[in-house]
Amino acid sequence: MAETIVDTAPEIPTAPATSTIVVGYSSKPEGRAALQRAVTEAKLRGSSLIVVHTSSSEELDDLSTELAGSGVPYEIQATSDALDPAEELIAAASTSAAEFIVIGLRKRSPVGKLLLGSNAQRVLLDAACPVLAVKPS
Repeated sequence: MAETIVDTAPEIPTAPATSTIVVGYSSKPEGRAALQRAVTEAKLRGSSLIVVHTSSSEELDDLSTELAGSGVPYEIQATSDALDPAEELIAAASTSAAEFIVIGLRKRSPVGKLLLGSNAQRVLLDAACPVLAVKPS
C-alpha cells in the first residue's frame, strides 16, 4: 500500500504590511489638493497617513472630521516653532520610513515660475523618499 504524503506550506501571518504617506496640509487650496491626493493614494495602497499641518485649532477639527470620514488610518502632527514646514515634512517622512511625501504647489506668476517656492524646493531636493507635488484644480 502506497503512503500518501501531504506537504503544506508553513503558516504565514496574514497581517498586511502597511506603508505610510506623509502629507503637508494647510487650509489653502494647495494644501487641500495635497490632502485629497494623499487620501486617494492611501486608499489605493492600503497606507496610513501622517498629516503635518500648519492650520489653526478651529481648522484642525474640520481636518480631523474629514480624515475620520475617509476610512484611512491617520495621525495628525502640528508643526513646531523649532523647525520650518519643509524640515517638519522631511523629519516626519524620515522617522516613519514613509513611502513618499505629498505636497501642494500654488500657481506662480511668470517671474515666480523661475523659482519654485522655497519650502517645496527644499522638500523636493532634501527628502530621502519620492515626493508627489500636486496643484489645485
